[in-house]
Amino acid sequence: MSKGKVLIVDDDSGLQKQLKWSLEDYDVSIAGDRESALEALRRHEPPVVTLDLGLPPDAANASEGLRALREILRVAPMTKVIVITGNDDREVAVRSVGQGAFDFYEKPIDPDVLRLIIARAHRMHELETENRRLLETRREPLAGIVASSVQMLETCRRIEKIAPTNATVLILGESGTGKEILARATHELSARKDKRFVAINCAAIPESLLESELFGHEKGAFTGAAKQTKGKIEYAEGGTLFLDEMGDLPGALQAKLLRFLQERVIERVGGREEIPVDTRVVCATHKNLKALISQNLFREDLYYRVSEVSIAIPPLRERPGDAILIARVLLNKYRESNAGSVLDFSPSALAAIDCYEWPGNVRELENRVKRAAIMADGPIIESYDLELDAPAATGFKTLREVREIAEANAIQHALAVNGGQIGKAADLLGVSRPTVYHLLKKYNIPA
Repeated sequence: MSKGKVLIVDDDSGLQKQLKWSLEDYDVSIAGDRESALEALRRHEPPVVTLDLGLPPDAANASEGLRALREILRVAPMTKVIVITGNDDREVAVRSVGQGAFDFYEKPIDPDVLRLIIARAHRMHELETENRRLLETRREPLAGIVASSVQMLETCRRIEKIAPTNATVLILGESGTGKEILARATHELSARKDKRFVAINCAAIPESLLESELFGHEKGAFTGAAKQTKGKIEYAEGGTLFLDEMGDLPGALQAKLLRFLQERVIERVGGREEIPVDTRVVCATHKNLKALISQNLFREDLYYRVSEVSIAIPPLRERPGDAILIARVLLNKYRESNAGSVLDFSPSALAAIDCYEWPGNVRELENRVKRAAIMADGPIIESYDLELDAPAATGFKTLREVREIAEANAIQHALAVNGGQIGKAADLLGVSRPTVYHLLKKYNIPA
């Protein structure tokens, strides 16, 4: 097994030798100033760095060392930096941890203690690397979808099942949940993936222009129609047509679209020629189409044509853990594209992300994380950078708390179903009567 790497950044040659000797179990590199440290960092890629804050040309104070810390973390954000400082500089050392250092250690150096800190830093780096690897393999069940929740993984599984077919798909979900991303994934997993994916938002185009956008028009069909123009449906020949915000389609166009779905032919505006079109249709809406049908605002026969398969995307608030996962993926993307200095979220920021309801779903989360990555003053994003209120506690329940909540809810439900009869509630729960009495007392539930 190869040795773990450690980079020692210190301008004291005697201390360099002492540290290298005490760390003989590691592959040790040495640098005496900030520039050589960055060069060694790029060459050797050590997971752990020990950094003396008193570096030349300003060895009397910590300015050069703190600058080195910032640049090391900018170049290699996953690196664990252990700051080494004198007894009089404890305040500076604590500040360095706030700027992203893994830990600090005060001189004089005890090799045994420092080895323990370095071993812990290596272990943390290994765990984070493995976690990142697992996220890379699990975080995108479909292209463009970041998820680990059972709810969203089940939605992705349904997409994988129906994508190879030619069934017309209706995707339902609140604004910002990623309906177009799922529609594109459906196209990419189908036999039509080498043809066009053509998207049109039915709510974004004026009613007077929408028919022409969909079906095309002949030259002279209306004022300004100077030439024959194909519509979106024709452009989707052989591929996939995505009709977003289907619930906003005007009544007259609903009838014309229904005919196309039934006959698979279209007529351009101002034309009489029937043009066959082979395209797979995927629709999406945030509206309740059944409610619109009851109000005579949407055709029932069209609803059954577009919903051969219906798939509902759960809102972000109903996807446990996904908000934090998505936020981390977004932060990594912004950090890599902008070479920014922001490294991670604070625990309070993660708790705030987890507790927030996200009425704007993934679109709102993306907006808040991007803004925070740009505007945050330090390397750690706080809840106020996201413009979210920090929860009073961490925001996370322990397994014991979750179990107790589940037990109390189950007892109350079983009693309600059985009219308060302890024996029947016990049978339903698969426990003894004494166990039920014990739980009633434990959770102060009236029998």
